[in-house]
Amino acid sequence: MTDPDIDATLPPAIPAATLIVFRDRAGLPPELLLVERSPRLAFAPGATVFPGGRIDPGDAALAATLGPAAPADAAARLAAMRETIEETGVAIGLADPTCGDAIRAALGRGTALGDALDGAALDLDLLVPFAHWRPGERHARVFDTRFYLARLPAGAPPARVDSTENVRLDWAGARDTLDAAARGERTLIFPTRRNLERLAQFASYDEAVAHARATPLRRITPWIERRDGVDHLCIPDDLGYPVTAEPVARARRG
Repeated sequence: MTDPDIDATLPPAIPAATLIVFRDRAGLPPELLLVERSPRLAFAPGATVFPGGRIDPGDAALAATLGPAAPADAAARLAAMRETIEETGVAIGLADPTCGDAIRAALGRGTALGDALDGAALDLDLLVPFAHWRPGERHARVFDTRFYLARLPAGAPPARVDSTENVRLDWAGARDTLDAAARGERTLIFPTRRNLERLAQFASYDEAVAHARATPLRRITPWIERRDGVDHLCIPDDLGYPVTAEPVARARRG
């Protein structure tokens, strides 16, 4: 089954980007970089998510200077890179991953991304497109979010929580995170849960990237469908997700 043709009826959404950072472990499933959102936030308070956020004007301005060789989604990749630096200090998408602290400090002073980089060389090919989610709710803050995969660079400094938007930072396996949510130890919103289920299929970063490159990348807008007398929140069944429906009563959407 595929999602209905509802593009013409979708409400406005905030462009955003998210980065799924892998840390491979010998003989064990890879760990993923996760943050827990502050309970004071309007969107997804207390939820465990991947680093990310809205695409800022500075991201779009820098993308416009990169020339025709830049990927078409350069602004989203830059936003994913910037948000990950701001939230965790981990610099992804740069030729030198050790300069994250200086860039983070500059961003914290309100410096636009292009100036905060201070000449640091970009390598946006290090971010691999994985998914594109765009909920269709009309009663909530809606983000049109692109998800990217990346490997933790060798020599990167330790990740550190920003203690503003987020209150906790962890490296954890996808299956371990789902199990923790089942025990009530983590809160997961619907897109994060579905992406963790998809990521739990892979034994390494390379496996995840091969899967991402072999899988169609279409925007996912969940819809509600009644199944066996119960309303379910559904997504397409041909985009690599092992679980494509969840009872609406159990699904947290924001």
